[in-house]
Amino acid sequence: MSTVFNTSRSLLPFLQQANIQYTILISDLQKAIENQTGLKSYRNRRSLPGYNYEVYHSLEEIQDWMYHLNKSHSDLVHMFSVGKSYEGRPLFVLKLGKRARPYKKAVWIDCGIHAREWIGPAFCQWFVKEALQTYQTDPTMRRMLTQLYFYIMPVFNVDGYHFSWTNDRFWRKTRSKNSRFPCHGVDANRNWKVKWCDEGASFHPCDDTYCGPYPESEPEVKAVAHFLRKHRKQIKAYLSFHAYAQMLLYPYSYKYATIPNFSCVESAAYNAVNALQSAYGVRYRYGPASSTLYVSSGSSMDWAYKNGIPYAFAFELRDTGHFGFLLPETLIKPTCTETMLAVKNITLHLLKKCH
Repeated sequence: MSTVFNTSRSLLPFLQQANIQYTILISDLQKAIENQTGLKSYRNRRSLPGYNYEVYHSLEEIQDWMYHLNKSHSDLVHMFSVGKSYEGRPLFVLKLGKRARPYKKAVWIDCGIHAREWIGPAFCQWFVKEALQTYQTDPTMRRMLTQLYFYIMPVFNVDGYHFSWTNDRFWRKTRSKNSRFPCHGVDANRNWKVKWCDEGASFHPCDDTYCGPYPESEPEVKAVAHFLRKHRKQIKAYLSFHAYAQMLLYPYSYKYATIPNFSCVESAAYNAVNALQSAYGVRYRYGPASSTLYVSSGSSMDWAYKNGIPYAFAFELRDTGHFGFLLPETLIKPTCTETMLAVKNITLHLLKKCH
């Protein structure tokens, strides 16, 4: 720790001498990290009525929560696993919706492809909570759950997420081992079979954007890809939740080109961003991922779109860098509340049939 202080002591005079403007965003990073993972007594691990949606939860807590919902809300919730992670953890998904007719269109939602982006899994849990709590009273939610199924995967990268709680708060990748390098993990959002390991991805196993030895090398990616392929006729929207940047992105990521159903997707994004802003005035940029954020290949969103899912979106949730991955728990509620409006908006757009 002392070296860090020495470095910052010599860095500040240097910045001042060189006339470089600087802002200290987080004065004590370690403390900020500890504030998030500290085991709080009010976490109320086991009982569901006391489950706190305004704190971050460990993988074990999230999986317990899913298990309890599956038991207590069996009319609307069905929990299943699409496979196992590299370290052997089950990859749980919640199927949410009224079992009315035999065939229904569906929406896929995943969170936590990147381990350190904790606000993602928090939103996935929030979405489920809102659906179950407002199903009786909110006609929009009732319509959504009657006419559609929602497949919700609160933690995609289970091994990485667990590791970000136990070892390295800023871990991003999966935890697979590489035979030739000491570095662990693959970027699960560069491992999909769409322009794999082209621009915006790295061949080096130690890089954060490592694309893996081959497409779908990661069991997590392979399992989800298999599930989506199997249900591609039913699934009409793919929504993936990331952080941070405050953006709503749609394809393509891997090239600067306009998608065939651009006008539909673009108007859905425009309306969703406006709905989101109506809550707290938070502005989101929206557009094709390549020109709005950066070019990246092998992403889940591009893959979903290429595999026949017409509405594919990636959300980059709050903030724009002040807290970054360490978004405080006090901001979980506003972030999820506004994001909920955007997701409902996209879902309604879907039901209105724009092709």
